[in-house]
Amino acid sequence: QVQLVASGGGLVQAGGSLRLSCGASGRTFSSYDMGWFRQAPGKEREWVATISWSGSSTYYVSSVKGRFTISRDNAKNTVYLQMNSLKPEDTAVYYCNALNGGSPVYDYWGQGTQVTVSS
Repeated sequence: QVQLVASGGGLVQAGGSLRLSCGASGRTFSSYDMGWFRQAPGKEREWVATISWSGSSTYYVSSVKGRFTISRDNAKNTVYLQMNSLKPEDTAVYYCNALNGGSPVYDYWGQGTQVTVSS
């Protein structure tokens, strides 16, 4: 069974930075595009960023463009999200998933990692 494990979250002041990591056990993700998503309290899960399987292309939701950077290390089967200039509205639980045609591959998202940005 595939397990997605996101880590690196925490409590940070506005303007601060965090680097999230997402690893997987059970299979390799090197042939998949990978995405980061987030879910804030009382809101639906939203897409944040995507990186192509090769790492050559990246895409971001407009609210994080210029502040967040997605990257991957296929040798380590890990995808990262560098988050700079954090804002209180970035507070959410962050998840990763493999993507197929832009849609999440796995139904089980794992625990995610909590990011809390204080003002």
